Amino acid sequence: MPDAQHDASPSQADSPSDSSAAPSKSQGQKGHPFWDFWGPVIFTLALYLGIRHYVAEARFIPSGSMLPGLQIQDRLLVEKLSYARRGPKRGEIVVFNSPHAFDPALKTAGSPPTFRCALANFPLLGLIPGLSHPACDAYIKRVVAVGGDQVSVNPRGEVRVNGDPVDEPYVTKYCPVDEQGMSLCRTLNVTVPEGHVLALGDNRSNSWDGRYWPGGPFLPEDQIIGRALWRFWPLNRLGTLGS
Repeated sequence: MPDAQHDASPSQADSPSDSSAAPSKSQGQKGHPFWDFWGPVIFTLALYLGIRHYVAEARFIPSGSMLPGLQIQDRLLVEKLSYARRGPKRGEIVVFNSPHAFDPALKTAGSPPTFRCALANFPLLGLIPGLSHPACDAYIKRVVAVGGDQVSVNPRGEVRVNGDPVDEPYVTKYCPVDEQGMSLCRTLNVTVPEGHVLALGDNRSNSWDGRYWPGGPFLPEDQIIGRALWRFWPLNRLGTLGS
């Protein structure tokens, strides 16, 4: 009996110590209310922006310049990893900054800063009146020639690169020509400088592309946002975008 009482006494003595230590431990683990709420929000936002800037982003088709292959309001996935390792290739569909952002005849001193364009292209924020600007828009066209290529575009919109005609099965809407072989579409006969590409819309009869930019027909490679790779909407036309 004395031994039993002696064995119990340490546990009775330890109990108050344990109970008093427990609250201080839990208090030390308690986070700040600001970070408890905003921490996950900031992390999620940073992850989204990181993926959007470096990996891929979603875009939609606002016009008919790429008909018939890409329809108005098609939703596309634009990937950005390929062009971190190489330059664009002929036949690839690229999304790039508006000519108002780089064309010397269109770019003005009042062009918005990069931060404003980033906000304008953020989902829903672009709907804020006065935030959008032509220089913040993005265009989508097809690369028909790369740096060093000698390229010509005739009145119909047909392309020859380095003297050879280019087979473009995705182009069905050529410019109409009259009996003299003339049309309202502009022609080109140029050599593409290094670090640039020539990009045209598949809808050659209705596309504001390199043929019409007042400062010159060439798209700088550093203005390319990424390569249009995958159509995810509408579901009945879901799939990759072949060259």
